[in-house]
Amino acid sequence: MCLLLILGFANQAFTQTPADQKANQAVRKLYRSLHHAMNDSLVLFGHQDDLAYGIGWKYQKGESDVRRTVGSYPAVFGWDLGHLELGEATNLDSVPFDRMRDFIKTAHKMGSINTISWHLRNPENAGTSWDTSQAIRHVLPGGAKHEAYLAWIDKVADFMNSLKTGFMGKKIPVIFRPYHEHTGSWFWWGKKLCTPEEYIALWRMTVDRLKAQGVNNLLYAYSPAEFNSASHYLERYPGDAYVDVIGFDTYHRNPDDSLATQWFTNRLASSLATMTQIAKEHQKVMVLSETGCEQVPVQNWWTSVLWNSIKNYQPAYVLVWRNGRPDHFYAPYPGHLSQNDFKAFQQHPRVFFQDEWKARKRRK
Repeated sequence: MCLLLILGFANQAFTQTPADQKANQAVRKLYRSLHHAMNDSLVLFGHQDDLAYGIGWKYQKGESDVRRTVGSYPAVFGWDLGHLELGEATNLDSVPFDRMRDFIKTAHKMGSINTISWHLRNPENAGTSWDTSQAIRHVLPGGAKHEAYLAWIDKVADFMNSLKTGFMGKKIPVIFRPYHEHTGSWFWWGKKLCTPEEYIALWRMTVDRLKAQGVNNLLYAYSPAEFNSASHYLERYPGDAYVDVIGFDTYHRNPDDSLATQWFTNRLASSLATMTQIAKEHQKVMVLSETGCEQVPVQNWWTSVLWNSIKNYQPAYVLVWRNGRPDHFYAPYPGHLSQNDFKAFQQHPRVFFQDEWKARKRRK
C-alpha cells in the first residue's frame, strides 16, 4: 500500500499547465518544476518569514535561522500580505512591505520558491481576520462592500505586479494562498460564516479580478484546515480553472501528550493519502502548506514525527510557520534541542533545501 502511494504520481500524465491561461513563462516553469518534484518523491522544505527575522535578530541581511542551523536556506519562503489591503506600510506581523518585496526578490534570485498567504482584515468592519462578523455576502457582486473590496484586491494586484527582477523587469512567480483554513471557522471566510457557494464565489471573484488587473505571475493554492473525507475537502473547491496547488494546514499541538501526537501523525498521514487521490484526479500539485510544532519541544520531532508521517506520500513541499519570538517559533536555531535532528532531516535524500533545489534546477 505504501509503495503504491509513494509511486502514485509516477505514471500520471499531468498537463502541467497553470490554471491561468495567460500565466507568464516563469510561472509555467515553476509549475512544471513542482510537478516534477512531486513525481520524483522530493519534499522541499519551507519556512515562513525566514529572511525577515528569527530568534535574537531582525532585518539582518542574509540572516536566517534555518541557514544558521543547517547551512542552507529553505527551498520555499512564506510571506503574508495581511494589512496591505488597508494601505498600511507593514503587515500583520510588522514586516514592512517594501522589505518583503526585497526578500521575495532575494529568495527568487537564490533559486527558491515564494508563497504568499493573506490574513486580510474583515471587510465589514476592518477587524482582524479572526473577527467573525458576517462579511462575504457584503463583498460579493451586489453587496454594499463590493466596490471597496475590489479596491482591496487591486492593492494585492499592485504588489504582485511589482515583483520584478532583472534588466527586463520580468515578474517573479509566486504561489498565492488566499482564504486558507476555511474548513474551520476562526476566520471571517470560514465554514460557519458563509455557504460553500459564497466561498467559491469569493475565490473566483478574487482570481478573476487579479487577472483583470494584469496579474499573470501566480499559481493559486487552495488549503483547508482539518477535513474528514475527499468530499469534505472538495466541498468549497473553486474548480480546476481556479486552482493549481492543493494544500492542507495542520499543527502538532500538545506534543507531551502521546495520544495527541498519535492523533496528529495519523491525521496527517490519512489526509495526505486522501489528497494524493485528489491531486491525481484533478492534476494538481500537492503540498503541506502549513505545519509545525510550536517551540519544537521534542528532540527528534523532525525525523520521528514529521518525516515518519509524510514519508509514504509526495507533498512537493512542507512549510513550517514563523520564528516570531522565543515562545512562538517553528524552526530550530543554533543551540536548539532539535538542531541535530533537523540536520538529519535535511540530509535525507528526498528532502531538499535551497542549495539542492537550485542545483537540481540547473541540471534539468
